[in-house]
Amino acid sequence: MISYLPTLKQLQYLAALHEHGHFGKAAKACFVTQSTLSAGIRELETLLGISLVERTRRVVRFTSIGNQMVEKAHRILRESEELTDIARSAGKPLVGELRMSVIPTIAPFLLPKFLPALRKSYPELKLYLREEPSSEACASLHHGDADCVLMALPYGCGDVESSELFDDNLLVAMPNDDVQNLPKEITPQYIDPEKLLLLVDGHCLKDHILSACNRPDLGEGATMLGTSLHTLVQLVDNGLGLTLVPEMAIDAGILQNTNIITRPLNAENPARKIALVWRTNSPRKKEFLLLADELRKLKK
Repeated sequence: MISYLPTLKQLQYLAALHEHGHFGKAAKACFVTQSTLSAGIRELETLLGISLVERTRRVVRFTSIGNQMVEKAHRILRESEELTDIARSAGKPLVGELRMSVIPTIAPFLLPKFLPALRKSYPELKLYLREEPSSEACASLHHGDADCVLMALPYGCGDVESSELFDDNLLVAMPNDDVQNLPKEITPQYIDPEKLLLLVDGHCLKDHILSACNRPDLGEGATMLGTSLHTLVQLVDNGLGLTLVPEMAIDAGILQNTNIITRPLNAENPARKIALVWRTNSPRKKEFLLLADELRKLKK
């Protein structure tokens, strides 16, 4: 029988070091000194009788067993936090801390409208937001760094539950050159792959655009330059091509002060689905459903 077990603090140190890959940055994230964090991980290694981290002056490398320990540590830390969530869910809804990740193609367009209304309805809620691409947001969710994610579907986010909020139509945006000859709706066949501008890999909007158009050749020939929607808009406004822009971004004014025109996309699935996503069996499911209802009200 093991006399001593790893502490949650030691597991937090280990997870932070794995995430940041640097002792100083990991210590800062844990609000401790570097020596405290390093000593905590050494104590953990001594306790387990194995080496978890290979230390050099320039690089921090995790051993094979160290990587396995990190995965288990994330699970234990997440489940320990859910103990608090169980108690919180038994009280008033949407009170206390809530950590939400939001993808970049939603955050600047929906949050300015959403946050003031949420603060007014739930003044005791402390909402901590982080903007990150879908893949990183899902990782944050499963590692316990985020409680829920505001994102666009479809997207493979693992073992999660979701509440769909509304459809966000994709509109074709192009320079205002020859409006008279443009059809009222744009079919995917009309789009020239060599003129299509997409976000760089890692943004799910790129996949949603290609899926909506249902033309694999668009992805092969497209010029993927933009790291944000605002960058794509500037490229289009300067005559460098065309792109597809979510309706929520247009409603928020992303095309103001440009000469860009838009046309609806005439396709089988011309929209992405905005949804709130959380871990399966989360004790805060009722709160997330309530939060989803608040978001739906903003769309009406």
